[in-house]
Amino acid sequence: MSARNSILARLRATRPAAADPLPDLDAHFAPRARHETVAQRASRFRSGIEAFHAEVHVCADADWPELLARLCAAKGIGTLLYGRNTPAGERIDATPFGATQIRPWQGRFEELKADLFHRIDAGFTTARGAIAETGSLILWPSTAEPRTLSLVPPVHFVLLDARSIHATFFDALRAEQWSDRLPTNALLISGPSKTADIQQTLAYGAHGPKELVVILTHAEGASA
Repeated sequence: MSARNSILARLRATRPAAADPLPDLDAHFAPRARHETVAQRASRFRSGIEAFHAEVHVCADADWPELLARLCAAKGIGTLLYGRNTPAGERIDATPFGATQIRPWQGRFEELKADLFHRIDAGFTTARGAIAETGSLILWPSTAEPRTLSLVPPVHFVLLDARSIHATFFDALRAEQWSDRLPTNALLISGPSKTADIQQTLAYGAHGPKELVVILTHAEGASA
């Protein structure tokens, strides 16, 4: 008998007669359940993502476009790339940005590649939600707001509604029924880009966005 057949024979001999039952996920996550207000979840999320060097600004929903314009001016953003065909994009269109040029996403990546890597200072996206336990943003890219906006420009601005923050990743999966309608690409983002060498020395901004700026709305009472 060949070595391959010998290994396969041993594996087949130890194969269980029946598959193990699936775990009860509700029971598994029950000890981590929390009864929190929106503000409390927002505070936990903010503490978590700020620990990973992200910037968080809390404001009223009516005021975020003007806040975004002020942040762009303060950071010297020359060009901001955004998705025009979104509710947030429409509000950006209606807001004066001063010296910052607002540029809607249009065309194919191949046509925009040179600008993306050399002439775009910041990208803007909306977040589908967030996870309080880990301080992570949830992004579901689309044709109107592709993932490139959040992965390439040096600065990434994200608009997050505090009411869409979930206590845990499991809560997000269950509440939004990801098993039935998961997109082809979903992003979980916790801070600016980072990497580590073989000695486990963490470096921020090695590739992708060097800054992550979260604009948090509907978070009255949230604190860091």
